[in-house]
Amino acid sequence: MAEILTERLMLRPFRAADLAAFAAYRSHPDIARYQSWDSPYSMADTESFLDSQRGLTFGQPGGWLQLAMVDRETAALHGDCAVRVLVDQPATAELGVTLAPASQAKGLATEALTAVVKELFEEHDMHRVFAETDDRNVAVHRLFERLGFRREARLIEADWFKGEWSTLRVYALLNREWREHQSAPSKGRSQSRH
Repeated sequence: MAEILTERLMLRPFRAADLAAFAAYRSHPDIARYQSWDSPYSMADTESFLDSQRGLTFGQPGGWLQLAMVDRETAALHGDCAVRVLVDQPATAELGVTLAPASQAKGLATEALTAVVKELFEEHDMHRVFAETDDRNVAVHRLFERLGFRREARLIEADWFKGEWSTLRVYALLNREWREHQSAPSKGRSQSRH
C-alpha cells in the first residue's frame, strides 16, 4: 500500500520499529477501555498483531488493517486507524481509530480519518463506510459527527463486553453523502495527498 499523506501525518502499514510505542498506548487503561484488547498490552501481543497484518491490502475484503499514524516531522507514532472491508457485503468498510493520550484533542484523528475515508470512497469506490462505538465514548461520537457520519442506530445493551452489557452506536456515511459533505463550504478541512 502506498502511504497516505496529510498535512501533519503519514498513514502507513506498521513496522517492527513502531511496536514499543504501539504497546505503550494500547496498555493505557483509558485507551483500552472501549477497545477489544485488555491492558496491559504485551510485546507478545504486539508481535502477534504485526504478524496479523501480513498479506492485508488496503481497500480489499479481509481482516482489520491497522494504519500507523506517524508524525511527518518527528516520526512519532500518534496512534492508528483501523479499516476492514467486509467480505459479506460489497463495497462496505468499517473504521476504527485509536490515539495515544498525548496525541488527543489536537485534530489528528479528524485529519487521519478524513484521509482514510477519502481514500476508501474516491480510490476504492466504497458504497458505505461505518463504525460501531461504545455509547459512553463521547469523544469518538463527536469525531464521526464532525466527519459527516450519521448516527444510524443505538443498540441498547446489545453487546456483552468486558464483563458487562454495553450499548453500541452505529455511525455510517454513504459515498454520495461524503461527496456532498466535501462540496459543502467548510473552514479548516484537511486535505490528503498521495
